[in-house]
Amino acid sequence: MTRPGDGGEHPAVCHLRRRIAEGVHWFIALLEAIGRWDRTSEEYRGRRFEYLIDNEALDWLLLAERLLDPVLELCPRAEVEALLFEGRPPIEVSESEFRRLVGPAKYRAHLNYVYGVSVEEALQLAVQERLEKERRSLVYCAARPVDEDEIFTHIYGRTERELWAMFWQEQGLAAPEQTSIGGLKRFTYWLFKYRLRHSDRERLAADTRLGLDTLARHRSRRLAMASLNGQGAPPGPVVDVEAVVTQ
Repeated sequence: MTRPGDGGEHPAVCHLRRRIAEGVHWFIALLEAIGRWDRTSEEYRGRRFEYLIDNEALDWLLLAERLLDPVLELCPRAEVEALLFEGRPPIEVSESEFRRLVGPAKYRAHLNYVYGVSVEEALQLAVQERLEKERRSLVYCAARPVDEDEIFTHIYGRTERELWAMFWQEQGLAAPEQTSIGGLKRFTYWLFKYRLRHSDRERLAADTRLGLDTLARHRSRRLAMASLNGQGAPPGPVVDVEAVVTQ
């Protein structure tokens, strides 16, 4: 474990603060700091931060939130909010540059998060949209909304309740009264791995493509909305999901 830096700050935060003071763009300094971070989770200011899901998938935006908190006065507020709330970086960084700045290990963990959480969530949304479209074509069912069990059964072959029970059993934990955002992300990543184990290659490829296409489609909508709001087109994604499909 890396020892705390000056004033009890983590060395990665010290690095971030120093590099911004040296005139390096705060986003570049942030990615460098992510590369120097060494904790998978922690309690910070009364909140639980779980950066590495299942020791495999890095939630880099959550880590960015943690690293930026002590240095917010050094960064443009609007740019920080756009990054943390919209995933919109202030400058464009290529995939190769992102990998170099955060390091190969964290880059691989980031890709695990892209596929295991972001794409999985997009796949669920895509199936919901498809089922809703089918429902609208049926006169007697048009008014009945699509529920979670229909979505989960379509993708995973089991109801949401069944899958949650299996998840908590595998975790060796009792189901909590209320699931945190971190718990939902862990469940989504578990669903991704469940789908890997129980889908044939053709179905797996088709579902992954559907999730990727849905991510791209919703990003295009955000671009259009940003343009309408006079913000201009935001920079491209830090990592081009399309470019990593075959990696």
